[in-house]
Amino acid sequence: MSVRTEAPRTARRARPAIPRPVSPPVGADFAPAPSPDGRRVAFLSDRAGTPGVWVCEVDAGTPVALPVGDEPVLALSWSPDGQWLACVVAPGGAPRTELWVLRPDGTRRRQVAGFGRRSATLAGWLPGGALMAVTETDARGRALLVDAATGHRRVLAEGELLTLLDVTADGAAALLRRGPRNARWLELLDVATGARRRLLPDSGRGSTDQGWFGPDGTSVLARTDAYSELAALVRVDLTRPEQPPTRLAGRPDAELEHVTPSADGQRGALLWNTYGGRSELSLLDLTTGVQRAVTAPGEVLGDAVFAADGGLLCLTAQGPVRPPEVWLVDPSTGASRPLRSDTAARTDDAGVAPHLVDLRARDGLPLSGWLYRPAGPGPWPTVISLHGGPEAQERPGHHPLFQALVAQGVAVFAPNVRGSSGFGRSFVAADNLAGRYGAIADVAACAEFLVDAGVARPGQLGCLGRSYGGYLVLAALVNFPGLFAAGVAECGISDFHTFFAGTEPWIAAAAVSKYGDPRRDADLLRDLSPMTHIDRLDVPVLLIHGANDTNVPAGESAQVAEALAARGVPHGHLVLAGEGHDFLSRANAEAARTATTAWLTRHLAATASVLG
Repeated sequence: MSVRTEAPRTARRARPAIPRPVSPPVGADFAPAPSPDGRRVAFLSDRAGTPGVWVCEVDAGTPVALPVGDEPVLALSWSPDGQWLACVVAPGGAPRTELWVLRPDGTRRRQVAGFGRRSATLAGWLPGGALMAVTETDARGRALLVDAATGHRRVLAEGELLTLLDVTADGAAALLRRGPRNARWLELLDVATGARRRLLPDSGRGSTDQGWFGPDGTSVLARTDAYSELAALVRVDLTRPEQPPTRLAGRPDAELEHVTPSADGQRGALLWNTYGGRSELSLLDLTTGVQRAVTAPGEVLGDAVFAADGGLLCLTAQGPVRPPEVWLVDPSTGASRPLRSDTAARTDDAGVAPHLVDLRARDGLPLSGWLYRPAGPGPWPTVISLHGGPEAQERPGHHPLFQALVAQGVAVFAPNVRGSSGFGRSFVAADNLAGRYGAIADVAACAEFLVDAGVARPGQLGCLGRSYGGYLVLAALVNFPGLFAAGVAECGISDFHTFFAGTEPWIAAAAVSKYGDPRRDADLLRDLSPMTHIDRLDVPVLLIHGANDTNVPAGESAQVAEALAARGVPHGHLVLAGEGHDFLSRANAEAARTATTAWLTRHLAATASVLG
């Protein structure tokens, strides 16, 4: 077994020799939104049960909750004039979202976008005032400007798979993103005429997911992997469209995960995704091109945003034994500190830090993953955890489920099979269409590796996953009978035909590039569907789903449960009321976590007793 020897940034804590009870995880603070002057920070926290809005004085450290209703809040932004907070709300926890605004004191709360069946997202604010750049999506995307003060709406453009990214300060031009997953491009819209032109040449490879206008409106900066395996930052000169983009920032050893520009466009905060998924942070002077590294306050960073005056950078940091929390960075010095003064008490002293492990797929493709090991010598009962996406990534963040399993003496291996992000353009596209057979085989390769390396006990190997990971669990169980002793599939696709028929229309349209066209590729999708081969599944499976899920509809789990019941296969079926695709209520998330831990420890232990 190849185990990397670099020390985790979060030191491994001492582990008891026997299984122990696990307390519910500490609440998460995330998605900061600083006031324009940098004196206050609004952020999201689930400390009250579901993600809600809290505001904290930077120098006081005592958060105050704002009255934003009972529905979970997913995103938050403070207007540049300081008069409004914009909240993206998920009614019923479903994938459909609404945009609401309220004053920073909690008054004048009202909905401004995402009416009916449309889903709303916020791109940002135009400088100086209360005008928001918004995308509404149903079967088509709609780019519009919404005035937070009056609710007035102006439609700029409509089209399939369209997202509004930015608008120039004078409102004369807009930057649009078009296309399906892993194949997106940017378009420049002339607002007065409606004329559009594509930015960056169509090379037939790569994707451009993030972009914004330069400070004078004559350039566009974009995060793209259209020119290199690992995503980088480029600048497009709008006055010289014949010129190729200029590369501003890129690394041979890390992928550019996200870029956050300051309001004046002079500085950018760059989040780098190093091999395996640890974060690094740097500040880029967009005028001089000078880039300066900043010490990361956690192993995994996200949600970076500048205050409007550029004097404060906020972000979310987390690690294996630290839940997500808001940190403040001084851009001039690079010094960082937690927003909350009690952050030292938010460490899980009983948790374990994972090791990064390298292995090979059956076809020789390099794979890697994070191994969480219980106390004492192996082998152990072991679970393979498969992340969603598939264009997500398993990273050394805060995973209460992993810690709960390890506390019960079960090892957890969380791999990044082909199709995961963070490893370059070719790797993330390696599972497209028929490449999905390779991703399913990667799960078996991980299982075989763990047994051969002395980590897993033969006959005591399980698998779990949510969303696309839930699909992989079902696909692995039907394609490799006898390899696993039990499984847990959360919100997983079980039949691509019923998935495409039941999911939101924009989700279906964007997914064609990854999974295949439900008509053109019908035979492929039928064979890749676990329901097609469900008669091969003969081990205990727990199915968990949100009742309101319209991303992967709840019927995907229900039809598996019905088929298993008809054959007498042991199974559980937990449907969580009031939840959509992501379990946003702490109580429901804990219920799913408790059920998963109990199911796996019970059935892996039962297998051990049978084996003697």
